[in-house]
Amino acid sequence: MFKTLRSPASAIALLVALAGALLVLYAWKLPPFRSAIETTENAYVKGQVTIVSPQLAGYVKTVAVQDFETVRAGDLLIQIDDRIYDQKLKQAQATLAGQKANLANADQSASSARAKIGASEAQIASAQAALRTADANAGRVGSLLGKGISTQSTADQARLTQDQARAGLRQAEAALEVSRQDLQSIVVNRQSLEAAVQNAEAAVRLAEIDLQNTRILAPQDGKLGEIGARLGQYVAAGTQLATLVPERKWVIANFKETQLFGMRTGQPVSFSVDALRHQTLTGHIQELSPATGSEFSVLKADNATGNFTKIAQRLPVRITIDEGQPEAAQLAPGMSVVVRIDTAAAAEPGSS
Repeated sequence: MFKTLRSPASAIALLVALAGALLVLYAWKLPPFRSAIETTENAYVKGQVTIVSPQLAGYVKTVAVQDFETVRAGDLLIQIDDRIYDQKLKQAQATLAGQKANLANADQSASSARAKIGASEAQIASAQAALRTADANAGRVGSLLGKGISTQSTADQARLTQDQARAGLRQAEAALEVSRQDLQSIVVNRQSLEAAVQNAEAAVRLAEIDLQNTRILAPQDGKLGEIGARLGQYVAAGTQLATLVPERKWVIANFKETQLFGMRTGQPVSFSVDALRHQTLTGHIQELSPATGSEFSVLKADNATGNFTKIAQRLPVRITIDEGQPEAAQLAPGMSVVVRIDTAAAAEPGSS
């Protein structure tokens, strides 16, 4: 047996077996080849791709941009026919003017009612004076009648005048109360008119917003994708007309849960970009997802039923791209990258 093992063929076979075992250990990163550098190809460039859509319906009047054009915040992208919305604004402004006129008329009516109250108070003062005069005259006539100096008809006439003065006073008091109630009605009605004016002002503001929304502007700086709007096209609210990709980009790397040990915010990252002939760029870990990707999926697996096969889950890791790299300007959302993280490296202060 020992002679067999000492043969050259046996030695070569033993070396081949040993090399194969070492190769398997290296491929699976098992001891003694376990490394602190974790790598994943499940990584992509991300960006805040904004879908540009109208808030109202109408025909496209102007398309001011073209595919892949760079725009600034506030630049006109698409103009929707604004004639209907312009007339709606004028209609709302006319309604507001009418409501303001009604409110001004109510103010004038209130001034008139206050003047009537003053007149009624003056009438009461006059009626009170007339009643005092009638009372005094009736008293004198009654005294003269008792002395036989005055006639009965004169006394009756004095009492009649006295009764008329009392009635006049009651009439003046009633007129004052009517004037006060008229003023109160005007005051109460004015509150409803003020609410109508506020409602008309809100309608004008809404009409102004609708008119402004016929001009679809770039929400921020960035580069446009393909333009889906065509001149004369009828679009409804929510129709996708264009996409805008801002300059700010980052990388999302989906590492297996078995690769996460040692990863923390601020650690340096290197990644190669397939589209740039695998050129290497650098970045830093910004955040680790609070849950695995499977937890965010619409249809979640129910591991409590049927047979179970353990599958390593992946956790998204957000990576910021370091500044000062000219090649980073060529990155576009959706590009594939290969990410490498040295989990033994210390996190750089202030990098997160």
